[in-house]
Amino acid sequence: MLTNISNVLRACAQRNGAAAVVSARTYADFTTQATFEIKKCDVHKLDEAPATQVVMTRDEGLQYYRTMQTMRRMELKADQLYKQKIIRGFCHLYDGQEACAVGIEASINPTDHLITAYRAHGYTLTRGGTVKEIMAELTGRRGGIAKGKGGSMHMYCKNFYGGNGIVGAQVPLGAGVALACRYKGTDELCVCLYGDGAANQGQIFETYNMAALWKLPVIFICENNRYGMGTSVERAAASTDYFKRGEFIPGLRVDGMDILCVREATRFAADHCRSGKGPILMELQTYRYHGHSMSDPGVSYRTREEIQEVRSKSDPISLLKDRLLSNNMASVEELKEIDVEVRKEIEDAAQFATTDPEPPLEELCNHIFYNNPPVEVRGTNPWAKLKSLS
Repeated sequence: MLTNISNVLRACAQRNGAAAVVSARTYADFTTQATFEIKKCDVHKLDEAPATQVVMTRDEGLQYYRTMQTMRRMELKADQLYKQKIIRGFCHLYDGQEACAVGIEASINPTDHLITAYRAHGYTLTRGGTVKEIMAELTGRRGGIAKGKGGSMHMYCKNFYGGNGIVGAQVPLGAGVALACRYKGTDELCVCLYGDGAANQGQIFETYNMAALWKLPVIFICENNRYGMGTSVERAAASTDYFKRGEFIPGLRVDGMDILCVREATRFAADHCRSGKGPILMELQTYRYHGHSMSDPGVSYRTREEIQEVRSKSDPISLLKDRLLSNNMASVEELKEIDVEVRKEIEDAAQFATTDPEPPLEELCNHIFYNNPPVEVRGTNPWAKLKSLS
């Protein structure tokens, strides 16, 4: 992914003469890498903890910035299209939590596996989906990443298993993916995400037990954005130490608004799993700016002042931007150029998502089975017949 971003940056510089002049004048003066002090993780049943002194290169920083900005702008555009009734149905936005998705992806391999709940747009992007495919899926178009048949909650790509609509149900599925990794004898792992609202589900504790018994290579991650739908964690859970919920499974509590904290904690957790020690649990303390879904205004159970305070003090993109600028790893002009390019990418994707045709009725039942001869599927009545192709 880093190579792809570098190629994009070089191509953009070549296309834009003025930008090339700025780059040529300042590249030699930029710091190529810097060391940062990050917040210490709280640990449970661990003798060691992730590093608190970490290195980030300039190329990594620019990659992280571009991806998080793309995620943020994509979600804001989705908000706009939803309010115009171009996107319909369930829609859960990810703005505010970008450091989680980007930090996790920075520390795992493309061959590793990831499964999450229904706030899935960001992970679809980091796992290899394009903005155009994601936006077209949101509008139910043929060019969507699930051919327009999945919508906001059901997006998939290679080694990414969605987008799941049943609260907590993706957790045992993720353990099953980890079991497959172990069964096949690969060095792969599964990142299995859920929210604080799902953390009290019985099936999650059953999965902890099986994963620990079989020493499965799975990283359980609770994205604690402080509210399960409209209920604060303090009102919903007798214990809000979600990183200790595994009891016999080691745990980490991480600043989920800092991409470097998430990156280092995930790297630590991945090493733990790959070394054969079994599962590990991470709690990412994060925050969503939108309501639980687009049907939730998000201000009936929390104040506008609270949201604004998080934006002003803990915004993950602003934090990264300040690090890049204060350590001479990028210029204001360069970051503005990235912002312009991201906005254009989002607008182009939105244009595609509103003009691409909807999938035809005859494709409705396709892909029910994998690698199977065509089968006939009954429609809404016995004489309505549809064909399913693999």
